[in-house]
Amino acid sequence: MLTITSVVHNILRHQPFLDDALSKDLINFSALAAHLQPEVEKELRKPVQQGSIIMALRRYAPKKHLLKNISMRQMGDIVVRSGITEYTYLNSKSILSSQAELMNIVKEEVGVYLNYSSNYQESNILVSSDLTETVAKCFKNEMLVSVKSDLSSITIALPKNSSKTVGLYFYIFKLLAYEGIPVFEMISTSNYFALFLEKEFVNQAFILLNEIKVS
Repeated sequence: MLTITSVVHNILRHQPFLDDALSKDLINFSALAAHLQPEVEKELRKPVQQGSIIMALRRYAPKKHLLKNISMRQMGDIVVRSGITEYTYLNSKSILSSQAELMNIVKEEVGVYLNYSSNYQESNILVSSDLTETVAKCFKNEMLVSVKSDLSSITIALPKNSSKTVGLYFYIFKLLAYEGIPVFEMISTSNYFALFLEKEFVNQAFILLNEIKVS
């Protein structure tokens, strides 16, 4: 059964920026209750008093799991690379053979960038733009879904034990979102985190990440 409290808490859990601001006591409950009132009433299909929403907010805040403090100073070097093209292909019975052909061609080349990832429907390739003809040749029998050129990457060496740090990626994406910087693609490993951006946003993103690293 839906209640005012359950509806309010569900709304907050699906709005991480709002959730984060609440955990730091940055939002006035009365103003937030007025903002949420139409959505709560829509969910419950009946009028709801703002005072009831405020009570639900007060019940929520003390139980919040606060994000741990994240020391961005522990991040390693930030490396920027330009001239990257992304390809997305539909998976097929031959997609792994096409991938193997590409890997075999570039394995002896120095200084090229190549990243390959796949899910159950599509395969994604991020390569140096000078490999575009090679990719086209190796994947000529595959179904191309999309291609995006002129991307740049920002690679960040992550702090030690970053996999146990709550909210690390959320913190980075929140800062980028506040500055209006869209992320086209991202890739992470145990020790590195790479953002792929359209080239017009790279300088702004680099300056931002460098500033929070030394702050």
